[in-house]
Amino acid sequence: MKFQKIGLARENESPENPGGLEQRVALIPEDVKKLIDFGCAVSVEQGAGERVGFADSEYEAVGAQIVSYEDLYRDKDMVIKFKGPAIESIHAMGEKTTLFCMAHFHSFPDRAKLLEDKRINVVAMEEILESPKKISDEIILSKRAMQTAIDQSSIEAKNLDIKIYGFSSRIIGAIRRAGNRSPKTMRIYQQNTKLEGLGEINKETLFFYDSQVTPVTESFLQGLRESGAMLFDLTDFEKEKGTAAIAEYRKTHPPFEFGLRRIQSLHETGRAGARYGFKLLKEESPLGKSGEKAQFVVLGYGNVGMGAIHEAYEQGVPVIKVLGKRHTQKGVIENDLDTADLVVNGAEQPRELRGKNFLISREHAEKVLPKGGVVIDLVGGSETNRSPVENVIKCTFLTEPHFVEDQIYFSALWGWPMMGFMRETAIKYSGQIVDVLLGEEKLISGLSDLPAGVKRALVCGPF
Repeated sequence: MKFQKIGLARENESPENPGGLEQRVALIPEDVKKLIDFGCAVSVEQGAGERVGFADSEYEAVGAQIVSYEDLYRDKDMVIKFKGPAIESIHAMGEKTTLFCMAHFHSFPDRAKLLEDKRINVVAMEEILESPKKISDEIILSKRAMQTAIDQSSIEAKNLDIKIYGFSSRIIGAIRRAGNRSPKTMRIYQQNTKLEGLGEINKETLFFYDSQVTPVTESFLQGLRESGAMLFDLTDFEKEKGTAAIAEYRKTHPPFEFGLRRIQSLHETGRAGARYGFKLLKEESPLGKSGEKAQFVVLGYGNVGMGAIHEAYEQGVPVIKVLGKRHTQKGVIENDLDTADLVVNGAEQPRELRGKNFLISREHAEKVLPKGGVVIDLVGGSETNRSPVENVIKCTFLTEPHFVEDQIYFSALWGWPMMGFMRETAIKYSGQIVDVLLGEEKLISGLSDLPAGVKRALVCGPF
């Protein structure tokens, strides 16, 4: 059955939102209009968007009705909100209502049980995936370039020291491909780094750069050659083989059934988390270091990890150390943690390992990390869905965003973009949400025939 009566809720205090400090709204007026034009009746809770700059009058202007909290949840086919619901909101919803939100079902089992008992259908935004996986030409080009660089090397990937010069969106695929090949090390350098700032250079060094974005001088490159390094320019690869490489990849790599999250601001999450880490390091930690002076380590190179890399680069970090599975093993990771001023964890683990395998342990905090160091956890969790950072029992919130244990500063904020990117991510989420409702997935048509990427996100119901 098509969803026709839709309620857009204002964010209020809930388990994920103590103090009601979340300010974003799930749909902006422009996207509400798309639902109304489709034939839906949309009610908007009073003040839903005002804290990110969208007045009630803007929603009224596109045809929405402004209603009270009590009326918002009454007699609706679907309720849309950003974060999971408050307990009293669940009681206000009628049986078989569909709640479309960031549900975090496994992190709040008591609330999940109540939703089941009340026979509320729940579609978890964070569980909806692309189906099939989509990948851009830019990412393919970058991946193929790095793979070609590794293949042309006379050294096995596991023995390579990969040095990436500069950072841009064009380089993201190369970072991921390099990480997936488990090199000995992977480092990202500022584009103004001098030859002596690159550390040891020898025949096991692969120097990867993009002259279109980060021009380098011939004397600089000659110095690398004289030290035995292998050089690879993404721009040259693009000119010589780019079109053919992209076509060959698409021909030989049919897309996976599932891809990335459809509704996400993971890159912004990584940036906001790392930005707060630099703030702690500079203003709270006795180390008092700015980005230009910081020793920085990031675990993982997925979407949130890449956001952290981006922010570290913008903060002027001279050398960004990127750790993959090989480097995060016990007995290995300590080599990078013992000098790290700021560590950002962006590494996810399967649910069966949560609470059992900790990449950053209490022992690391006690004995390895420098005192005054900062650990930012971008993955988060709860007592029943633990993070890979052992000191993080559950997410922190804006009411108390960080804590100190063993003289180490920890933060695992629930909703990192609340530290910045608030309005930007509200607009981004809104566009993604309405696209899932009206676009390829057509969730607006009801729960009876869900596509695979949405079906997996129906975590409660159908009733």
